[in-house]
Amino acid sequence: MTTREGNLDAPTRHPLEWKSADFFDETKLHSELERVFDICHGCRRCVSLCTSFPRLFDLIDEGKTGEVDGVEKTRFWEVVDQCYLCDMCYVVKCPYVPPHTWNVDFPHLMLRAKAVKFRKGETRFRDRLLSSTDAIGKLAAIPVIAQTVNAANRNRAARAVMEQTIGVHRERRLPPYSPSKFRSDAPASDPHPVRDGERTPGKVAVFATCYVNYNEPGIGHDLLKILDHNAIPYVLADKEACCGMPKLELGDLEGVAKLKEINIPALVRLAREGYAILTAVPSCTLMHKQELPLMFPSDEDVKLVAAAMFDPFEYFALRNRDGLLRTDFTKPLGRVSYHNPCHSRVQKMGQRTREILQMVPGTTVNSVERCSGHDGTWGVKREYFENSMKIGGPVFQQMATGDPNYICSDCAIAARHIEQGMGEVRAVREHPLSLLRIAYGL
Repeated sequence: MTTREGNLDAPTRHPLEWKSADFFDETKLHSELERVFDICHGCRRCVSLCTSFPRLFDLIDEGKTGEVDGVEKTRFWEVVDQCYLCDMCYVVKCPYVPPHTWNVDFPHLMLRAKAVKFRKGETRFRDRLLSSTDAIGKLAAIPVIAQTVNAANRNRAARAVMEQTIGVHRERRLPPYSPSKFRSDAPASDPHPVRDGERTPGKVAVFATCYVNYNEPGIGHDLLKILDHNAIPYVLADKEACCGMPKLELGDLEGVAKLKEINIPALVRLAREGYAILTAVPSCTLMHKQELPLMFPSDEDVKLVAAAMFDPFEYFALRNRDGLLRTDFTKPLGRVSYHNPCHSRVQKMGQRTREILQMVPGTTVNSVERCSGHDGTWGVKREYFENSMKIGGPVFQQMATGDPNYICSDCAIAARHIEQGMGEVRAVREHPLSLLRIAYGL
């Protein structure tokens, strides 16, 4: 007998029934919260993952009965607000996920609660603003405005005002905005012949992502240099908007649907033409691989895009297995501390980034698999900043092990968070794609 009551099937995910009236029924929501919280209370395996579970168990232990029925239902929201949908409880800890009859999907229950809260109009202006990545990026990345915004983000007085007015913590180091957008500057691909024996898709479409387009375009340019070096032709998606993950984390499911209607038609055409679609941000890859298919389980276009979507290092690893990835590395990387972010781990592709970086001669990789605690916009908020640093503490310590030359994470904002948490440790922060480009000598 197993923890899944004898069922040897792999864990599965049920579609998100967000178009059902019951989904937004607050009474039924609270009933489900109470049911799942009671199961979590009896298990407590996830207590070390984040701050949602400690908050839940404290509420129960301090309640009138020592059980879930002793907690006022209005206080359930304290648990919901601490969840940033990393998905780690579902993937690595919970023994009661489907097909277990208890059917526990804690992250999607938290998502349902956030959606109810959003529909009730109880979401703060700050949170709606931070989830509007395209709107902010298009304005903040205008050259003169970018310089002003970046200077304000480094100014202590301006940050104090920002904390008081919109609730962005004054100590959080924020990524800069680039006055030169990736999509505007990306060169056209040179045509390359298809190689004999290709089993993985031999051409690539790049979904730039908001972060690469507006904040760190160098990551995108490094990806293109690697593709060129490997004679892999590429194109950019003709039309692109935010993947929808920030809206999903807010509970704005209608907002996710609107963004899907912009992105999927452009991406499905590329999928049908045989392109592998790459994104350099794990959350964006996960959004198309998992969350959109669960929100729109009957949409065949969404399924086609999901099947064509790859993490860059997942794609490179497949090319290498086919004997098609160049290994003419010219520069050793030395000691690399690599953080495997939650939204990469959820994709269940293994440590492909580590696999590729370790191919570089003169390189050792210290791999850290633990949540950094930042997660999108959650870690920048005044009320969660301290928790994000606390959650990241073990990661900061492990990343500093061995006096690394470089620190990196597939999630660029996690890497910035880790760099801040490591303090005075002298190591250069680079994206793994940038390290691969360096190793090639490009």
